[in-house]
Amino acid sequence: MTITVYGIKTCDTCRKARRQLDELGIPYRYHDLREDGLDPQRLDAFLATAGWQTLLNTRSTTWRQLDAADKEPLDAERARELMLANPTLLKRPLLQRTGPASQDTLIVGFDPARYATLA
Repeated sequence: MTITVYGIKTCDTCRKARRQLDELGIPYRYHDLREDGLDPQRLDAFLATAGWQTLLNTRSTTWRQLDAADKEPLDAERARELMLANPTLLKRPLLQRTGPASQDTLIVGFDPARYATLA
């Protein structure tokens, strides 16, 4: 079983998530969306699991800095384009656990109770 946390280093919530995983002794790999980017296949897998409305962070600084014309019309394809061009538009952190198919998990946002079940 492999756990990967997707986030950005400056995000306080991502720091909390990493801190909890460290305290629980859960090994994970950290993927910085700003530095490491986001490939289309990975985003498509996230979208298939969680949907664009769940993944797109419309409260982020990145979203607020976009031109209004870039945000409209907002549908699944446009949201995908925006998230590929601006990976920091993803809600953070994203925790992906891969293993046997029945154990694959994607947790969007920090949920201490759900993280505790990973131990």
